[in-house]
Amino acid sequence: MLAVNMADVISVIKSIAPHLVAIVTLFVAALVVMFITRKEKSARKNLTITASWLVFGLGTLLSINLMINGPLKTMITLATGRGVITEQSLNEAKSLGEEISSEGIVLLKNDSTLPLQKGSKINLFGWSSTNPLYGGTGSGGLNDSFPTVSLIEGLQNAGFEVNEELVKFYTDFRQTRPTVGMWGQDWTIPEPSIEQYNEANIFDNARNYSDKAVVVIARSGGEGADLPRSLDPGVEDTFVDGGTFGSKGIRYSDQKDDLDVDKSYLELSNRETAMLDAVNKKFKNIVVIINASNPMELGFVNEYENITSVIWCPGAGQTGFNALGKILDGEVNPSGKTSDIFVYDLKTTPSYNNFGDFRYTNMDEFAVEDRGVSHNPSFINYAEGIYVGYRFYETAAKEGAINYAGYVQYPFGYGLSYTNFTKEMGEIVANNGKISIDVLVTNTGNVAGKDVVQLYFNPPYTNGGIEKASTNLVGFAKTKLLQPGESETVKITFAVEDMASFDEKIKKAYVLEKGVYEISLQEDSHNILDTRTFPLEDDIVYGDTNKRSSDDAVATSKLDDMRGDFTVLSRKDKFANLEEATKAPTNFVLPADKKAEFLNNSNYDGKKFDIESDKMPKTNANNKIKLADLRELDYDDEAWESLLDNLSFDDMSKLVALGGYQTTTIGKIGKVQTVDCDGPSSINNNFTKKGSIGLPATIMLANTFNTDLAHSFGDSIGKMANEMEVSGWYAPAMNTHRSAFAGRNFEYFSEDPLLAGKLASEAVKGAEDHGVYAYIKHFALNDQETNRNYQLMTWADEQTVREIYLRPFEICVKEGKAKAVMSSFNHYGITPAAASNEVLNKILRDEWGFRGMVLTDYFGAGGYGYMNADRYIRNGNDFCLTAIDTGYNYVKDKSATAVIALRKASHNILYTTVNSRAYAPENLNLGMMGWQIAAIVIDIICIAAAVLLALKAWKNYATRKDTDNE
Repeated sequence: MLAVNMADVISVIKSIAPHLVAIVTLFVAALVVMFITRKEKSARKNLTITASWLVFGLGTLLSINLMINGPLKTMITLATGRGVITEQSLNEAKSLGEEISSEGIVLLKNDSTLPLQKGSKINLFGWSSTNPLYGGTGSGGLNDSFPTVSLIEGLQNAGFEVNEELVKFYTDFRQTRPTVGMWGQDWTIPEPSIEQYNEANIFDNARNYSDKAVVVIARSGGEGADLPRSLDPGVEDTFVDGGTFGSKGIRYSDQKDDLDVDKSYLELSNRETAMLDAVNKKFKNIVVIINASNPMELGFVNEYENITSVIWCPGAGQTGFNALGKILDGEVNPSGKTSDIFVYDLKTTPSYNNFGDFRYTNMDEFAVEDRGVSHNPSFINYAEGIYVGYRFYETAAKEGAINYAGYVQYPFGYGLSYTNFTKEMGEIVANNGKISIDVLVTNTGNVAGKDVVQLYFNPPYTNGGIEKASTNLVGFAKTKLLQPGESETVKITFAVEDMASFDEKIKKAYVLEKGVYEISLQEDSHNILDTRTFPLEDDIVYGDTNKRSSDDAVATSKLDDMRGDFTVLSRKDKFANLEEATKAPTNFVLPADKKAEFLNNSNYDGKKFDIESDKMPKTNANNKIKLADLRELDYDDEAWESLLDNLSFDDMSKLVALGGYQTTTIGKIGKVQTVDCDGPSSINNNFTKKGSIGLPATIMLANTFNTDLAHSFGDSIGKMANEMEVSGWYAPAMNTHRSAFAGRNFEYFSEDPLLAGKLASEAVKGAEDHGVYAYIKHFALNDQETNRNYQLMTWADEQTVREIYLRPFEICVKEGKAKAVMSSFNHYGITPAAASNEVLNKILRDEWGFRGMVLTDYFGAGGYGYMNADRYIRNGNDFCLTAIDTGYNYVKDKSATAVIALRKASHNILYTTVNSRAYAPENLNLGMMGWQIAAIVIDIICIAAAVLLALKAWKNYATRKDTDNE
């Protein structure tokens, strides 16, 4: 989502231009009257002049009222929002943030160095030790109204003493972190040069202070930009103001020695390497803390003999670094597991060459301009198919296509502890289409701790048949805190149909092929502890009348138009096409047949899609029914038709057009305004600048593998939102970590769809406990930031889309009962995600049974050249994320087809909002906003003053006239 920019400001000015013109016209008219009557000496002169200025004043007052109760009403209301979070809720959120971090921080390596002795003196190396990352940027940023616990404070709060000379050295070097994200990108990795270290005698002084060294390495990320895969700014660089800028105006470094074409942003920089070299010479038992939400290349931790412990600590939110201190001293036993795989060389990931900036060369006529730069429609090929993250490495290793140990450093689901656990797998219990397995977990170590139970399945695979990964997470659970010697039996249950694969080539449906299904209890995605088998004698095809039990309608092929013209990675013949499938694209021409069907705002005409047989729905009826009367009624209850009959075309058009951070009012049916707010880890009101405590980054929550904590996360957000009088939450975000370089990985959960879906579902349910509807986003395949709103055409086969990228959303709708969805900027093939009837209606609503509303992502000025409310509502997207007129967010077509679509969109919006906290009895009688009361008072005073002035002017006129007559 985007913040308001200059284009939005211009749109606002355009919306109030008629009112401003009226004011100026009246002012000029008053001046003209004064000029014309300047030589008159009659009694009528003063009366005429006074009358002209009274007309100007009252006209101005009227124009201002029309502005603030018309185009500006939404923004003023949002900017003067009320509601205050209680201290109790804030304190609960602070504690929860620390608890999430305590279970989400992952111990990657430990050769008995950790835990450190409580109260130890510590040398903190690395500039980021003084300026760590708490989350991401953009809509995922934290509210600055609340203080944050810094990394240093977190350690000090745990009782450690920190070398203040080092702290001063780093803060003197630089105090601010480079900004990356929507409005600018500075990919400098701040770190003093080795000469600066040596000049200050830092290493010798530090060794004299203490023998304990903790090195902090951090990498940032945020909305609007993906991470650089080369620290080389390009061939057209110029040093400007001490910084190196690439040809696209992006700053890469103000440290010349760090510019390195052979290194990516997710590797150690040259300066960091030099610093580590020096620390390694002076210290033994070095602890490295990786403060990043994107998995880095960490092979270096095995190359330095004295790095004995490694901790992964993603964005910790506003209190989470307290947990880091407690983990370092052993007060808390780490139990986090990696929600992404860590590989030695990110260039080996199968998506690497098909991620980034690829633009069509034959689409110039559809280019859009942004800040003076023309952007041709772009594309991305999901050439790796279903083999994302651990699914590729585990399957390729099983097939002998790769040497696993040479590729993977830390598997998915990996994490160490200060204690030891044993796990004993029970037998499979199959009943009513479900499989249950008990796992006995015992703490066999010396300290209390928690562990994660992970079940994976390996389906039968036929060479050249339906693509299947050999390792697929199918269930997980977090234990309670187990004391030494204590055991707990954890039950994991899943549906047999969850192991089905989507066959897009032959059956065009989900298929559970016959054969032996191996179900394994594993330590992580790679290390198997025990296995049970589940044989299936016959194929089960979930087609025709045999739909999956979780579906409302049979899931059949609907996404053939997304397939694209490229080779998809296949397991066939031991990944024989690996090199061909994973190479960078060479064809930058959109096929002629696709180009002929491509639509954006330059050639879209909704009337061409009108259906002649459609009948105009009833509008402007005078039924007495109010929206509040329909609370808790079924979506299909006949009362809805009576309510919808009351709406006018303008009512519905406004409801669809103005969906930015709110749903708007409709007085005749008692539709109140509801407020929606940003923030995957907090509630942030972009208008009032009020917000909540920032919880840890979503990936930190994912690392917990704890559904109870996810529910508490949503519950905390929902409680604070309710107290802020906020009804909608733009989160949770659950796109897939297709690439480690994706800018928004911090706010997305994982590379694994099941983990993302299960945790997001609990967050949604937690918010719903307080009547807050969560917009699950960005639906779907919004897995990179590059070109995200430059008509990015995403090409993928349907199996990949369904099994990997739609799956988290599917779980969230079916299990989390999500009532709101935010669609994404990108296209599915040539069709915008927000205009996909196949995904938004046939899959989301018909197959999954979704009942609720779908909102666009930020609806920028001019709709970025392709966003269009008329097109969207006809295909299942209900309203637009903007609070102003941006040119294409109002529906202007009044045909029967358009009005039917408007009516359905209005139904979806009204159904969701009436069943939210906004219509809870205690929230319905809050009265007018303070600004509205103030405006009325000002109007009364101004009108009274005008009346008095008019009377006085008339009296003076009458008196002078009488005098003149004498």
